[in-house]
Amino acid sequence: MTPSIIQSCINDDMRMVDTTIRQSLHSEVTLVNQVAEYIINSGGKRLRPMLVLLSAGLFGEIQAQHHQLAAVVEFIHTATLLHDDVVDESSKRRGQSTANALFGNAASVLVGDFVYSRAFQMMVAVQNMRVMEVLSNATNVIAEGEVLQLLNVNNADISDEAYLQVIHYKTAKLFEAATRLGAIISEASEKDEAALTAYGMHLGTAFQLIDDILDLSGNSEDIGKNLGDDLAEGKPTLPLLYAMRNSNAEQSQLIRNAIEQGGLEHLTQVVEIVKNSGALDHVKKIAEAESAQCRAAIAHFPESKFKQALIELADFAVTRSF
Repeated sequence: MTPSIIQSCINDDMRMVDTTIRQSLHSEVTLVNQVAEYIINSGGKRLRPMLVLLSAGLFGEIQAQHHQLAAVVEFIHTATLLHDDVVDESSKRRGQSTANALFGNAASVLVGDFVYSRAFQMMVAVQNMRVMEVLSNATNVIAEGEVLQLLNVNNADISDEAYLQVIHYKTAKLFEAATRLGAIISEASEKDEAALTAYGMHLGTAFQLIDDILDLSGNSEDIGKNLGDDLAEGKPTLPLLYAMRNSNAEQSQLIRNAIEQGGLEHLTQVVEIVKNSGALDHVKKIAEAESAQCRAAIAHFPESKFKQALIELADFAVTRSF
């Protein structure tokens, strides 16, 4: 649950976005409707569409075009999740079975393609070349991020910088696009557009870093997925990399083996080593620095409920437990 000020700020507009999502996802093909409806009803924070609306609210009235673009951003996110879960062989997301677990890999990939293509149909309908440029570029970068992450699976020697690049491509890019779109459609100045672009990038980075922490320390019911999912897939995350560098030789080797081999055979020991190494606090501080940069990026905007909501969202990014 996001902070109440955000809900109150854009509650009616988010209902309009949900209506747009449902209407736009309709297909004559029954299976498309079944999978798409399941994904839309499976929860999620709806952060990315919220960011389109909140950033637009800084400049005046939120309009139908903003609802449309908020839905487009959510569609792109949804399509990446459908494809992600197939690649990662995930069985649980947001506390429920993944679409691929219920409908099969083929259906998930193909419906993901449908959601992507519908997003581009809606994007074209807005008839704004800047919007198309930002979203097509973001979608391309996200795909590159997915491939980078795939290349880094089971790689315990990845640098922090290379890992952060994956975060910036795979996760932060769509946050960045969402806040930037709110500015573009509102015909904001270059300075204000750049500020909101920076806000989105730092917010997305903070969110992913906290997700990395929760993967090794969260409550499975709260986070809506299995604890240690990233480790099971052999994904080297920042807490694991820090712990490997700041533990004794035996402990470092155990983490290295866990990353290189995947699986959860040593999850309990790895979690204990990570906690004792100070890795969780270290990564939390990095996330908090990203959150601070969010607040700094929008400091020059006049005070408003939308600005306050964006500040609270930056705080929520690093204080949440889910």
